[in-house]
Amino acid sequence: MKQLNITTPVLIAKYEEVPAVERQLIDEARRISAQAYAPYSNFSVGAAILLSSGKIVTGANQENVAYPSGTCAERVAAFYAHAHFPDDKFVTIAIAAFHSDGEELSQPISPCGNCRQALLEYENLFNSKIKVLLVGKEYIHIISSISDLLPLSFSHL
Repeated sequence: MKQLNITTPVLIAKYEEVPAVERQLIDEARRISAQAYAPYSNFSVGAAILLSSGKIVTGANQENVAYPSGTCAERVAAFYAHAHFPDDKFVTIAIAAFHSDGEELSQPISPCGNCRQALLEYENLFNSKIKVLLVGKEYIHIISSISDLLPLSFSHL
């Protein structure tokens, strides 16, 4: 019998320490979170994806009383991006979250399993890593690839 140890390398940075293009992505994720429709969870999430063309596509979570038919911010942004710009690779995604009172979460949040799997599909489709910026009020967690967030992932390929 063997043991498999899985680790996820995470860089921790302050906003000022990340490159300007990533700060712009973070700003967009924070901004779009205000467009969330979250009357049930009172938890607003914004996601911004930088595409290989330089375009930035955003999305905010959209809830529905017929739970679980709502959609997370990450998938709103990803599905829109691929539907409208199918040839553009996803380069980086930034994710930010706020409480209903408008206060940003002090600690970064990570995508749910459903979003991790959906984003991994795009990483696999383009055979290109998607950098992840998990945004908190004080720090940003930087992960080099979606696959680092979903080790031992399911794939039919």
